[in-house]
Amino acid sequence: MDRHCSTAIPPSEDSFVVEAELIAEKPDLPLDILRQEMKRGIVYGVVEQGDGEDAGRTRLTFYRARSGAVTLEDINP
Repeated sequence: MDRHCSTAIPPSEDSFVVEAELIAEKPDLPLDILRQEMKRGIVYGVVEQGDGEDAGRTRLTFYRARSGAVTLEDINP
């Protein structure tokens, strides 16, 4: 099956199930790292439904992001 074809990602009842290997292809991630990062929320997906001339199309976008926070104390009391 062509993994770049939309038939490689069949819809389930109300969502999509995407094989981890397909997600790992683009950023060239080892599967074990991908799965760990998905569990931690570092890799996540967004589903967008098309409208207008894109009606009937669905875009699945996968992100690999890291975030951090720094707390600063007021140095001028």
